[in-house]
Amino acid sequence: MEETLKKTDPAREAFLYLLMFLTLYISAVSFGTLLFQFTNHWLPDPLSSDYYLDESRHAIRMGTASLIIAYPIFFYISSLIRKMLAKDLLRRLSRIRKWLTYMTLFIAAGIIIGDLITLLFNFMNGDLTLRFAIKCLIILIISGAIFGYYLWDLRKD
Repeated sequence: MEETLKKTDPAREAFLYLLMFLTLYISAVSFGTLLFQFTNHWLPDPLSSDYYLDESRHAIRMGTASLIIAYPIFFYISSLIRKMLAKDLLRRLSRIRKWLTYMTLFIAAGIIIGDLITLLFNFMNGDLTLRFAIKCLIILIISGAIFGYYLWDLRKD
């Protein structure tokens, strides 16, 4: 009886999915932060001050720390969920799973749309630099990968 309860406990399932998506978001933002800071380093702004360099170092340390903690948790929880789904194919139909996955798709789509609007606006405004375009590309690749993977995962059902 207790084993059956563990398999179908919606609170446990919601916790696992919420934790997985939280750590996914933290990992994605941290990875993007690191790529942004490396872009700033490789393509420096000649008008930036020493204060900006200190902020950049701080962002690199925070992004690295966040990634070191959040990504292994994301990886572990998502592998745990994959194992649960492999054992019980009906779990793929879980409402909790679908709601949280669609919420992630919504967030990723919003970021992609906002990124493209910002890119086009800056292009039309004449403010498009290589550094800015690379940062837009970073956002597009990260959010596009998340959107593509979870859309594929839902269509697998």
